[in-house]
This record gives sequence, C-alpha cells and structure tokens, in this order.
Amino acid sequence: MRLLILGTGSMANSHARNFSEIEGVTLAGAVDVDPGRAEAFRAQYNIERAFTSLEDALAWGEFDSVANVTPDSIHHTTTLQCIAAGKHVFCEKPLAANYEDATEMADKIEAGNLVGMVNLTYRNVAQLQAARKLVTSGQIGKVKHVEASYLQSWLVSKMWGDWQTESRWLWRLSKKHGSNGTLGDVGVHILDFVVYGTDTEIDEVFCRLKAFDKAPDNRIGEYELDANDSFTMTVSFTNGALGVVHSSRWATGHVNELRLRVYGDKGAFEVVHRHDGSKLSVCLGEDVENAIWKEVEVEPVATNYQRFVEAVKQGKTLEPSFRHAARLQKAIDLANVTESDRREHRLGV
Repeated sequence: MRLLILGTGSMANSHARNFSEIEGVTLAGAVDVDPGRAEAFRAQYNIERAFTSLEDALAWGEFDSVANVTPDSIHHTTTLQCIAAGKHVFCEKPLAANYEDATEMADKIEAGNLVGMVNLTYRNVAQLQAARKLVTSGQIGKVKHVEASYLQSWLVSKMWGDWQTESRWLWRLSKKHGSNGTLGDVGVHILDFVVYGTDTEIDEVFCRLKAFDKAPDNRIGEYELDANDSFTMTVSFTNGALGVVHSSRWATGHVNELRLRVYGDKGAFEVVHRHDGSKLSVCLGEDVENAIWKEVEVEPVATNYQRFVEAVKQGKTLEPSFRHAARLQKAIDLANVTESDRREHRLGV
C-alpha cells in the first residue's frame, strides 16, 4: 500500500509511526499548507514526496490510499476530493461536522467501491473487544442497562499542559474557533465505545450540555469560552436496553478515562481504559449470586491502522467504517438538538 498523509499536525505523527511499522506500507507523500512543515515531516519519516496542497498531490497521484489528518472542519471536502480520485481513505474522527456531510462521504465511498474507515482509536482497546464477545456469545444474556463515561481533568490539572495559556486547549473551549465542545470532541469516542461494546445501536437520545464559568466574562484573549465542557445523556438502544452516558473535562483525578458497565440478565462486565492501562472485569455464572467480580486477562488485538491496511489488501471495508461513523454523528447532532428544544429525539436507524 502506498499512503499519502494529508495534514502534518500532532496526530499525523501517530499515523506516520504506526503505518511505517506495517510491512508492505510505503509512506509515499505528505501534505501541509506550510512548506516548511511539509518538508520537515517528510524528512522526519523518510517520506518520498512533500506537497503544499492536496490538488498537487492528487495530480501526482502515485499512491492508492490517504490518511486524512486535516482539521475536522475540512474532513468532508478533502475526503470527497480523494474519493473522486479513486483513493481509499482512513479518516480521523469525527468523520464530518454533521450527519448530512458524513452520510454523503459514506455514500460516495461505497459507490466508488473504495475502503473508507475512521480512526476511532479506542477500538484498539483489547478489553473492549473481549467484552463485546461476552455480549455476542450470550454469556451475559440480554442487555438491560448500560453506564458509560469519558472523564478528563485538563480543566483542573496541568498534567497535559496549561489550558489557560495554550491555544491547543483554548480552541477546544471556543465555538467560533470551530469547537463543538466535549460532545463534539470526545462524544464520538464514548458513543462508539458503547455501541461497539454492547453490539447494538442508539435509538433515542436526550442530552444536557453545560459550559461552566472559567474566566472573567468567559473570555481569554480572542477565545470566547462558550463550548460545552460537560454533558449528560440518556439513551435507549435498538436491543431494548436503557443507558446513561456522560463526559466532563472537570473530572478531577481522571486524566483520560473511558468506562463502560453493561448489565445483562445473566451477567455483567466493566471495561476501564485509562492513560496508564486497561482492564476488563466480569461477574458471570455462579459469581452472580454473590456479586463476585473477577478481572479477565486478554490478548492484544490489531490496531485500526493494521485493519485499514488489511482492508485495502482485501478490497473490503472493515469496521469502524464511514457508515458507522455517520450513524454516530447523527446521534451527536440530535443530542445537540435535544439541548435546545428540551425533548427526546429518535434516530430512526
């Protein structure tokens, strides 16, 4: 596979490192609007060519796949250009800024018989994949209730840097700088964690968003701090289960933690993924009567990067696909609507 990396921001480093370690993958090109950044990235990862526009790269055309690591707001336009040129696309999350754009991307990549996958990174958590098998095998029975959370603490801790002085954090708090807040930033991750781990889809959503006061007049320099930094959501699922999902950047003591608890009529599991490790705990069989939980050891799994390479090799899209990411975006879009009109909405999946 010959790969073009579109965009050379911080996440592009992860793409370059991971793809370069996979046998058979050649980093053919890199694109950045800044010539200096493009050349520096090319040299750092021994990439064949550097470009300052996607148009120039497509005119060259000596690659078959694209890792789209551009800003969220241009995933739609840049991906459509790649699809029109017959290129497979591995896109960063979120797939698009709204459900309409995401659906168009899914429609067009499927019509072009091309591979379209999204880098929902927490699919790489082996414990989550093992937990899903507990559902699909019937070991926990019929799923009744789900709890999920994505907790970060960067508004109360400087472990990731000082959000009050660093633009890489401040823009995430400002709508006019392109932020859709916590829901838009990490909502797609926790919702994917939920629907994948429970082997179901979201049917109805009801959400509350909150942007807490963070500075005088909620402004720091050019940044108006008006994007939500916490959300709470109630959901129903197509398998009949009920669930609660929440996230906050004010979660003191939680650097970056995803948690999923799933309760069935025969057993239950809990997946915890933190910055320092992951674990899967289960309550099954005879242990149900005495509420005994046991940690389960799991084997490593293939990464999204490896699955994309395999998908291109097979000529068949694997999950997480554009279509799946579009469904998640629909849930996020409707969650925003429920905040404004104060009533539950059905996805109609």
